[in-house]
Amino acid sequence: MKQLSRLLVVGLLVLASNSIQAQDEDNPWQIGFGVNAVDFYPTGKVSSFGSQFFNANDHWNILPSISYVGISRHVGDGISVGVRGSLNRIKKIGDLQVDDLSYYGLDGTIKYNFIKNTTIDPFVEIGGGYSWVADIGAGTINGGIGANVWMNDNIGFTLQTQYKHSFEDYLLPHFQHMLGLSIKFGGSDTDGDGIYDKDDACPEVPGLEAFNGCPDTDGDGIEDSKDACPNEAGPKELNGCPDSDGDGIADKDDACPNEAGLAALAGCPDADGDGIADKDDQCPNEAGPAENNGCPWPDRDGDGILDKDDLCPDLVGTVANKGCPEVTEAVRKTLNDYAKTILFDTGKASIKDRSAEVLNNIVAILNEYSWARFTIDGHTDSVGSEALNQKLSEERAYSVMNYLIENGVASSRLEATGYGESKPIADNGTASGRKTNRRVEVNLIRQ
Repeated sequence: MKQLSRLLVVGLLVLASNSIQAQDEDNPWQIGFGVNAVDFYPTGKVSSFGSQFFNANDHWNILPSISYVGISRHVGDGISVGVRGSLNRIKKIGDLQVDDLSYYGLDGTIKYNFIKNTTIDPFVEIGGGYSWVADIGAGTINGGIGANVWMNDNIGFTLQTQYKHSFEDYLLPHFQHMLGLSIKFGGSDTDGDGIYDKDDACPEVPGLEAFNGCPDTDGDGIEDSKDACPNEAGPKELNGCPDSDGDGIADKDDACPNEAGLAALAGCPDADGDGIADKDDQCPNEAGPAENNGCPWPDRDGDGILDKDDLCPDLVGTVANKGCPEVTEAVRKTLNDYAKTILFDTGKASIKDRSAEVLNNIVAILNEYSWARFTIDGHTDSVGSEALNQKLSEERAYSVMNYLIENGVASSRLEATGYGESKPIADNGTASGRKTNRRVEVNLIRQ
């Protein structure tokens, strides 16, 4: 018997050593074992509940070894159900001394714990079972009180007493007192973080109680599942991500994480305030447009018209002429004075050789104003048919334009138009008037 008791104690202690953090809901199983005392002192006497109730020397039957073992399971709301077996040797029945009689009890229990998660854990217990003294047995109905005193979350001492009322006259009603060791177990904590799986939102990853068992790898107070940067500590307002330069933009979203900058520029600075990040700004200390890579547009000729809008960036000009100098009235008059002296073969568009000097002077003036565009206009007198005059004026205008192009004037700057006899500037009724009307004009085209 002693050897069996020792083995049982060792086995239960090993079981307890593998359990952690007990609460009834988490570790639903409880095993208890220890010593029981059976008291047959007449239960109907008032003295049984006075000084005689504690008269262990005269009335209690105690077996000096493990003499009861019980197991119960928590089913919710402080209620546990279980079964308990006990044995004893009866030498005293009230004040009567008897030979050693065997005592066996097998009881079902329903227990209610008043308080949860406390060191001293009082309870009441009811149940029923069957008890034998020698070869005589009878059913009993039981009721009792007791308390667990927990030394830690798993192991504690249990002290309880119960009254067992027999349904048969040949088995006396009696008290059974018990003192023993109780062990709770059965909870599951897969990740070993001290939080049971049923309450652990991350049962396979060790975590913190504050986060229902989920981890906070970087220790920034934000659980990993809600942390945009779970491996780098950062403030809550940035979803747990760091901000090295302190500009309020998380490093992961900051194109310049080591330089304080603007949210509009992905965390990069803009020293000149032109809306272009310094890293992309070719002139970071001078405000300028994005089209010019952050640099101010130049105005080489200082005429107040930016080079990008200045058709003549190296010549002082006017806004009206897009940055180019105006072709003055005097210049235009000079061009037309030359043009009027261009001579053609009679009735033809071919230019007489002696007009070459005049044409070359026109070329020189046009190239001096290389930004300007001109139209070559041909006119005739009214002699002959209108159709022939129209054709002749066009051919003469094109003849002059082609000469100018062949001698260095860009074709894109010139147009040619024939007006025939439609725009006389003198009287076609006189010889001098008709001579004046036969002319070529070089006129400026306004841009």
